[in-house]
Amino acid sequence: MTNMAAEAGTVRIAYRPPARACDCHTHVFGPPLRYPFDPARAYTPGEASVAQLDDLHARLGIERVVVVHPSVYGSDNAASVDAIVAMNQARPGRARGVAVIDPQIGDAALAALHAAGVRGVRLNLLTTGVRDPRVAADLLSRTAKRVAHLGWHVQIFARLPLIAALHAHFAALPVGLVFDHFAGLDARAGMDQAGLTDLLRLLGSGRAWVKLSAAHRVSAAADCADVADYARAFAAVNPERILWGSDWPHPGGGHGHPAEIEPFDPIDDAAALARLADWIGGKALDRALTENAQRLYDFPST
Repeated sequence: MTNMAAEAGTVRIAYRPPARACDCHTHVFGPPLRYPFDPARAYTPGEASVAQLDDLHARLGIERVVVVHPSVYGSDNAASVDAIVAMNQARPGRARGVAVIDPQIGDAALAALHAAGVRGVRLNLLTTGVRDPRVAADLLSRTAKRVAHLGWHVQIFARLPLIAALHAHFAALPVGLVFDHFAGLDARAGMDQAGLTDLLRLLGSGRAWVKLSAAHRVSAAADCADVADYARAFAAVNPERILWGSDWPHPGGGHGHPAEIEPFDPIDDAAALARLADWIGGKALDRALTENAQRLYDFPST
């Protein structure tokens, strides 16, 4: 691989996580001959291996990891499941996963995913172009119904306006909710932007979790300084419902050219983690990395 975003050797350590710290949002992209991409994908990534991810985490001081299944594979979870299994074989209790499923999936297939370490299911509403709240609500209801008996959560990748439009619908769901990447807010729009109050209310009630991950996705500033107030607001409203994820290897998410390999975004993961520690305080981040992640993803207590 030539893309430096997936290389771990350049990270600068400025914050040391506590024992059993967890990176709650990563992806693994295997050799395409072994793990073929979905023909309907929005982008084509390069390779990003378990070995590279392990190297990054060794340098950052991260012991646990959640592999979030990327949209480029559709509902074929083989690449992510194989990565989870391999990491748990090498170090028991290291990895958990979030799958992408077809709502018609059978109970046996769901049980196999659970046994492999999956503890949630992701709806890629943004990547797959779902903008209609009615369509999103139907997908949410059908997906939640399939996984509730397993104790899984539903992770949502969407922009804040769509999340706000679904606010009333969330209360009826029989699962916990996790919002990716600062819930897709727009850092330029300010603290009074539409939907933020609804999101904070969900967070405060304990119905939802927010991943303080990939700040560059919602920021308009080179140093992501315009995201700081949002991170502090989420941590203040409910410090038990925030998480951190690197979003490694930082896929761009598609620019309309899936026939071409899209470079990963050149993100300094150590700097991003240290910046978040400055924003919300080391103790708050320590909690997000350890007990919050352990509880949501059902990691071993020791």
